[in-house]
Amino acid sequence: MIRINLLAVDRHRRKKTGWFDPAARVTTACILVLVGTGVALGAWALALNRQSATLDEQLANTSAQARRLHSVIQQVQKFEQQRSELQERVALIEQLRQGQSGAVHLLDEVSRSLPDMLWLTEMKQTGDIVTIEGRCVSLTGLSDLVSHLESSPYFKKPVELVGSQTQPATAGQPEELIKFTIKAEYAPPQS
Repeated sequence: MIRINLLAVDRHRRKKTGWFDPAARVTTACILVLVGTGVALGAWALALNRQSATLDEQLANTSAQARRLHSVIQQVQKFEQQRSELQERVALIEQLRQGQSGAVHLLDEVSRSLPDMLWLTEMKQTGDIVTIEGRCVSLTGLSDLVSHLESSPYFKKPVELVGSQTQPATAGQPEELIKFTIKAEYAPPQS
C-alpha cells in the first residue's frame, strides 16, 4: 500500500547561494587554472619554436659567412706572407746597397793612396779587415802607401805591414821587385 501524506509539512528549503555551489566553484577554478596553464605552456612552446627557428637561421647565416671569411683570411695570410718576404728582400737590398757604397769608398780610398811604381795584385775584405797584396820597386813607395792609408778616414790606425820580400831581377824582369802584404781595419766615417 501506498501512503501519501496530505498534511502540509514545513520543509526546509535550501537557499541558493549563487550560481554554483562551493564544490563546483573549486572544480571550475581548477579547470580554468589548468586550461590557462596549458594555453601558457602552448604559447611558450610556440615562442621557443620560433626562437629556435630564428637561431637556426642565424647559425646557418653565420656558418656561411664564416666559410666566406675563411677564404678571405687565407688570402690575407697569403698577402701577409708575401709582404714579409718583400720586406726581407727590401732589407737585403738596402743592406747590399750600403755595403756597395762601402766597397766603392774602400776602392776609391785605396786607389787614391797608391803611389807611383806600386801595383796591387790582390785585395780581400773579411768583415772589417782588408788584406792588400802587391808589388813595388822601392820601399819608399810601400812606406808612402802605408802612411796614406793611415791618414785616410776610412782605415783605423795602425795599418799593419804583414810581410815583404824582395824578388831578384830576372830575364823577364830587369829590376828587383818587393812583394808585400798589408792588413788594415776598414772603418768608414759615420755620415
